[in-house]
Amino acid sequence: MNIFHKVAFQGLKKGRTRTFVTIIGVALSAAMITAVATFAVSLQSYVINGAIAKYGDWHVAFTDSDASFADSQAEDGRAANVASFENIGYAALEDGINPDKPYLFIAGFDNKTFDTLPVSLITGRLPENSKEILVPAHVASNGGVRISVGDTLTLSVGTRQNKGGTLNQHDAYVPGKETLDVETERTYTVTGICQRPAFEEIAAPGYTLITKADAEASSHGFSTFVTLKNPAEVHAYAEEVAEGHDYFLNDDVLRFMGFSDDKLFNALLYAAGGILVALVMLGSVFLIYNSFHISLNERTHQFGILMSAGATEKQLRNSVLFEGFCIGAVGIPLGMLIGIPSIWLVLSLVSKNFTNILYDNVQLTLKVSIPALVAAAVISLATILISAYIPARKAAAMPVMECIRQTNEVKVEARAIKTSRFMRRVYGLEGMLAIKNFKRNKRRYRSIVLSLTLSVVLFVSAGAFRTYLGQIGERSSVEIDGDILFYTKDMKENDVLRLYDDLERADGITKSNYQALATYSCEVDKSSLTREFWDSCQETSGMDETGETADLKMDVQFIEDGIYKEFVDSLDLPAVNGSGQDGNVIVVGKKTASEDLFKSRSADLKLAAPSGGQSKTIHATFADTYPLDPPPVEPSEVKGYTFMAVVPYSMKSQFDMLSAPEKLGLTFWSDNPGKSVEQMKAIIDGTGVTAGYTLYNVHQLLEENRNILFVVNLFTAIFVIMMTLIAVANVFNTIATNIKLRRRELAMLRSVGMSDRDFNKMMRFECALYGYRTMLIGLPAAGILSWLIYVGLDAGGGQVRYTFPWSSIGASILGVFLVIFITMLYAVSKIKKENIIDALRDDII
Repeated sequence: MNIFHKVAFQGLKKGRTRTFVTIIGVALSAAMITAVATFAVSLQSYVINGAIAKYGDWHVAFTDSDASFADSQAEDGRAANVASFENIGYAALEDGINPDKPYLFIAGFDNKTFDTLPVSLITGRLPENSKEILVPAHVASNGGVRISVGDTLTLSVGTRQNKGGTLNQHDAYVPGKETLDVETERTYTVTGICQRPAFEEIAAPGYTLITKADAEASSHGFSTFVTLKNPAEVHAYAEEVAEGHDYFLNDDVLRFMGFSDDKLFNALLYAAGGILVALVMLGSVFLIYNSFHISLNERTHQFGILMSAGATEKQLRNSVLFEGFCIGAVGIPLGMLIGIPSIWLVLSLVSKNFTNILYDNVQLTLKVSIPALVAAAVISLATILISAYIPARKAAAMPVMECIRQTNEVKVEARAIKTSRFMRRVYGLEGMLAIKNFKRNKRRYRSIVLSLTLSVVLFVSAGAFRTYLGQIGERSSVEIDGDILFYTKDMKENDVLRLYDDLERADGITKSNYQALATYSCEVDKSSLTREFWDSCQETSGMDETGETADLKMDVQFIEDGIYKEFVDSLDLPAVNGSGQDGNVIVVGKKTASEDLFKSRSADLKLAAPSGGQSKTIHATFADTYPLDPPPVEPSEVKGYTFMAVVPYSMKSQFDMLSAPEKLGLTFWSDNPGKSVEQMKAIIDGTGVTAGYTLYNVHQLLEENRNILFVVNLFTAIFVIMMTLIAVANVFNTIATNIKLRRRELAMLRSVGMSDRDFNKMMRFECALYGYRTMLIGLPAAGILSWLIYVGLDAGGGQVRYTFPWSSIGASILGVFLVIFITMLYAVSKIKKENIIDALRDDII
């Protein structure tokens, strides 16, 4: 340790309070960077493990290899694991409805393949020998062919040929340009129904059926799946060993490792982490820079003496950088010891939420990565050195006499500190002293004001962000009837009702109902419509204003009779009259929640099918709500208003003559929606439904929204708290050190007779001055940033309403003045305890 390092070390020991606060700031900065890095590694590990569980633990697949190729890959030192299945062959799918998938593709798995490639059973069991087979559910849902557990399949198996070449699953089907050469006939017993295998490409021409590999039977090559020790080499490895073999990558896994071809995702992945680290570094540099800047202000006189004795600029800069290394040697390890347990606690709080959002079979756990910790330490050290180097370079370049006389910081020109008589009368002597001190030493005060401004902007902006997220969360948590929804436009009514009897017996179902929704063309008298609605119709759809009637789209919801009776009784409305062609029907006609379609509470309406034909006249009694949420509508079906009649299901036959297209829906309530949905899928697949349908786990969708908002809110709050702590440490350090630098000045004022009351009054005025300047800059900046956040969320489809962040602004104002007051109180109490004579005699603190 040379003399300059010893002097720097002594300076750190002498200014214990400033050193301690700086170390705390560095520790907070290192803790945040460590937490960000550790969370990123843990989250990456979680999504990679989830993708592996869903798509398989492999990186590259070769679809047309042979046994020798698979053996050579197993012997390659770059491969961690190699698994393969036999390409037994193709069979035609009789009566299939998908023109792009006319085949069944039979794959022969061994035990290692089952471990590498995930197979998700819906019902039944895995095959145990080469005479048993597993059928994917999308053969029925996508191919239109029903195959059930226990069925016997006799298939004519062969190869796909195109101009003498053999095609595989990687080659899409081209009608008229290929043939199926049948070679053998195989018979299988179906032992189970599974989900579509993840390794089956979307464009694959055959539905993959899985059986056990038979070493004695002939096969048409192998599909080989390779897992590499270093996934970063996957592209080079695949191109090198392919040698004419078709291959494809497991992009669903490689994407989260950062090695896929999805450049946009990779850019977003690294940009998000880079922006977060940059924000942390920005706040940290601001804090640590101020600390070293104040330190150099204290040591300006000392630097001048050292330079006059021959010290070079390089030696002085190295002295300051040595201070940075000393502070970093304590602060960085301390920050890591804070950051790792803190992120572990956060992960334990949000683990369940992530499970509900993404993968329910993988846990989000803490993963500590040595390279990530080293990177965090390097970033933290770089932050310290940057913060120290900037003021060190500036101080070392100052003229010697200016350093010794310490004239660089204080402005003593009369014009610079001149104040008016009016201000003197308003503020008094104490206020005038505070204002003059502010004017004569703007640099120190600017640091304080900017530190406070940063904390205000961060706090208010984060508060606005949480407010808008809360608005989105309120909409996503709106009550929706039921936990599980099933609806279809393609199935017949009798088939849906039979399926309903089976589905309501699924485990966990506590309540259920059924409904039908038909859309008609409704002729209404224009004079009965509100002017606001009619004007909006003309703007959006260009309806012609001529004529006395208008045609609107009207839905008729047919619900169970019991639910209908409860509905009309609750609203004290007349029930539908089912006699004859005409009837008294309850109708909901609303433009918005507060705007009606019709002027009066009743009207005569004429219904007909959209394509024309017979019509039916009803007398509508209008209500403001309906008893049961109708099935979801497609984007093309959105009308922009609610116009729906509610009718008991027993009267549905009276509307059937209009022949309008119907949508059938089933609603279920469940104690365990996830388990119920899985059983329902198995029931539907077991019945071999080939018509189109949709099964929604509404509870899961809403829970995912709530979990996403919880996670975002939690991490936003933690980020703001940490950044606010850094800002507070910065303010405390800056104000406390600034007061200490004014030690002689304040001692002089006390020596000439300034009472404690006047002294306290002057310091309180300085607090108000800090706060006023902070609010003058910080509040407009925070308001503008909160508005930009609103614009960004609204443009991104958030559909939020702008709310001025009054509560956050009020809290920030209170917090700023509280931090200033407490810091000033602490610093002044230290000054008052000192001997006035000793303070006046000291040249260097």
